[in-house]
Amino acid sequence: MPANKNLPRSVLFVCTRNACRSPIAHALANEHFRRRVFIDSVGLNPGTLDGFSVAAMSELRLDISGHEPKSIDDVDLSDFDILITLTPESREELLARIGDSDITIYHWPTFDPSSTKGNREQILETYRHVREELQQQLEEHFPL
Repeated sequence: MPANKNLPRSVLFVCTRNACRSPIAHALANEHFRRRVFIDSVGLNPGTLDGFSVAAMSELRLDISGHEPKSIDDVDLSDFDILITLTPESREELLARIGDSDITIYHWPTFDPSSTKGNREQILETYRHVREELQQQLEEHFPL
């Protein structure tokens, strides 16, 4: 995507529960675009906000503690220029829902850090890794 002048108007991150990866991506994108682009995130089956996601983002001084997971059914997909899926399930669901639409879809397969076992530091390290991968994806796809 060309730098700055061709920013999308809106981006939606879609995940399985909108409780872990997509809230991280949502906050990083808000920071990356400096709020010049409308960003939202949803899940196929919303869960409860993951505390390790909150902790990983607080290390960057980004507070996601007020994030309320919501469903893909809560948004109109046609309102978004770009849809970014983070799981195979969310990609399949989006493709089924949008059909032949001209909405751009990116698939950024992202490991589910909530499946990590170990002590607190080991688990948090996995969340940091996911956070850094998502940041890298943003920088590669949307150079400013």
